[in-house]
Amino acid sequence: MSSLPLNVSKIRRDFPILSSGKIYLDSAASSLTPEPVIRKVLEFYREYRANVGRGVYSWSAEATDEYERARKEVAKLINAKDASEIIFTKNTTEGINTVAHGLEWKSGDKIVTTIVEHHSNFIPWLRITKKLSLKIEIVKSDGAGRFEITDFEKAIDERTKLVAISHASNVLGTVLPVKEVTKIAHERGAKILIDGAQSVPHMPVDVSEIGCDFLAFSGHKMLAPTGIGVLYVNSDSSDVLEPLAVGGGTVDHVSISDFSLTRSPDRFEAGTPPIAQAIGLGEAVKYLRRLDMEDIAVHERKLTEKIISGLSEIEDTEIYGPLTCDDRIGIVAFNVRDLDPNGVAEILDEKGGIMVRSGHHCAMPLHVELLRRPLGSVRASVYIYITLLEKSIN
Repeated sequence: MSSLPLNVSKIRRDFPILSSGKIYLDSAASSLTPEPVIRKVLEFYREYRANVGRGVYSWSAEATDEYERARKEVAKLINAKDASEIIFTKNTTEGINTVAHGLEWKSGDKIVTTIVEHHSNFIPWLRITKKLSLKIEIVKSDGAGRFEITDFEKAIDERTKLVAISHASNVLGTVLPVKEVTKIAHERGAKILIDGAQSVPHMPVDVSEIGCDFLAFSGHKMLAPTGIGVLYVNSDSSDVLEPLAVGGGTVDHVSISDFSLTRSPDRFEAGTPPIAQAIGLGEAVKYLRRLDMEDIAVHERKLTEKIISGLSEIEDTEIYGPLTCDDRIGIVAFNVRDLDPNGVAEILDEKGGIMVRSGHHCAMPLHVELLRRPLGSVRASVYIYITLLEKSIN
């Protein structure tokens, strides 16, 4: 434990759920929530439970201040130029679908994505290409999820309207070259959307450095409550994106025959938003920033190295993704012989109190086309509250 950059013993005190002795290795699906975030959410319900932007009285004003303060915290986390570039959504999936349905498409437009995508950054593009007679090209990787930049240079052409790629694979853990791909996309006149669901919670992410047009991620994977996500929309792209929904709070003016939308982010946040969840996300971001995102990345790298090393000693175990941790996050997918992944996960839980994910992890094309594992895989994923302590299974 002393070799880890984080004070894990202190951190674990903020997660009383871990006092059961269970080992939670499924943070890639959803992280645990620390006490400071829970207290912040309860503070809203107990002290100023009111709608935001809807009243001049004190409770509404305080709720609005806290809601907008959370937006500023998120903007600082990813180094957005302005808080107005941060749109609160339900989750990553909703953010991606906002872009899918908000861009103005024409027949023949092309979308470029990859074989390693989560269904949430794959199905929306399949659906919209069928509906609107668009074209889609899927860039393939090697077996570890690594890509050749030249393949993106070939795929992204003058017909490409959008490139949609993950920052990090939710199965292989591989970090994709998003900055380089962004440069290629912009040179070809295309916009780029990055699925940051697995990167933003675990490593420093700087949208100004990457230069992307859109970045989507979820609060529930980064210590926040469920039901809150973020879509970063570069200020240069906000006017070309139509909201997924319109209604209360999205307009400047309404007449019996017409309406005009207000500016970002309000134009994208129709109706009463998830106020408590957004405030909780702001507190979760503050928690992560106090720990330092670079230290979190180093912490997870050491844990991942330990997992890969241990699994490598088990006979007939197949580990997916890079075997070094220079270009991967804290996700390790594997299979043991020809055992059903669900069966392996059940044994780990029953015999060792170790909770892992099993199945396709919402990435069927990756498992079927790339890994040739139609039943899926077992996936262990780490976070700030995991230690290097070992637990044996008899």
